[in-house]
This record gives sequence, structure tokens and C-alpha cells, in this order.
Amino acid sequence: MVKVKVCGITNFEDAMAAINAGADAIGFIMFKGSKRYISPLKVRHITKELPPFVTKVGVFVNEDKASVLEILSYAGLDFAQLHGDETPDYCKYIGKKRVIKVFRFNSIKEVKQVENYRNVASAILLDTFSKENFGGTGKTFDWSIARKVKEIITLPLILSGGLNVQNVLEAIKLVKPFAVDVCSGVESHPGKKDKESVRNFIKISKCTA
Repeated sequence: MVKVKVCGITNFEDAMAAINAGADAIGFIMFKGSKRYISPLKVRHITKELPPFVTKVGVFVNEDKASVLEILSYAGLDFAQLHGDETPDYCKYIGKKRVIKVFRFNSIKEVKQVENYRNVASAILLDTFSKENFGGTGKTFDWSIARKVKEIITLPLILSGGLNVQNVLEAIKLVKPFAVDVCSGVESHPGKKDKESVRNFIKISKCTA
């Protein structure tokens, strides 16, 4: 069964709505340039109240690597999802078991870059390329690129980029990812989730084989 991560969580109510709907993981954006930014203190207050067995992910963009480790510990997070230009050495510093490395490819010619992260990340996440934004663009990822990445690397593949209730079924059938990651596709506005959209997205994702 495909795993589901709901990202861009900014409050406890939305976190619990996602978890109660069946989300396997929730994500908090720690990048101050994002409309969905949430402080480590607020994340800490939320994670302390969550039930067990839910994976908690912090999203970072070119953050100081020592700060990433501090925030992971302080905020009660399990993984660092790295959306910037983080090198393999940077990932190694954070620790393979705690790194989800994000790639925002603009063309299929770029996919060989993932090979450099084979031994320093626990999973690869593919998101839509944008010069202005790091994730949460609402623009659909080129799924043919995702299929090419699956051919060259054995790490779990997480598919993101413009997913919503209308297209997630097709994406899963075409790419067969380990997990899907949704943010803007289940929002009423940036930083606020629409509970019905969250429920429907998770239901559709988990009913696929």
C-alpha cells in the first residue's frame, strides 16, 4: 500500500485531521521563505501531543547543517527533508537514516544526479521545478522523469508536485512510488488544510494497488 505524507502542516488541528484520515507522515516547513513556515517552537508543541507511530518530517532549504540537527531534536522530528542544494557530504552529516533528499528536475537529462545520494539518504523525493518556490507550487511534476529515476536507483521514491484528488490515482499507477506527498493540493488556502480533501486524497491513494 502506498504511504501518504501530508505536508505544510501549521497547526495541531490539521495534523490530527491528517493522522485520523490515515496519513503515515506529516511535514512541517522550517524554511522562513515559505508561506507555510512554522517555527521549531510551534512544531515542538504539536509533536508532543501527537499519537505514536506517526512519522514527523521537517522541511529545510539550505539550512546550516548543525542547526538542522538541533531543530530535529528540539522539535521532535524524525526526518529532515532537504529541498535545497545540500551536497552528499551534508546529507552524511545529518545521517542517512534521517535524510529525505529532494530533487526538482527540469529535464530527464538531470536524473543521474540522484546516484550521488544513493548511500547518504533514506529516500528520494521528486518535486516540481520552480525558480521562485521550493515546493508547494501546485504545479504537476513530470511523471516520466519519476519513472526514469526509478530505473536508476533503488531507494524508496516519494512523489510530490501538484498532486491532488483528481490526479493522484493516475500518478500512482504510472510511477508506482513508495509514497506520495501532498501539500497545496489539499488546502483551502496556504497553510490551512481542507479536511474533506485530505480524507479523499488519502482514501484514493491507499485504495490503489
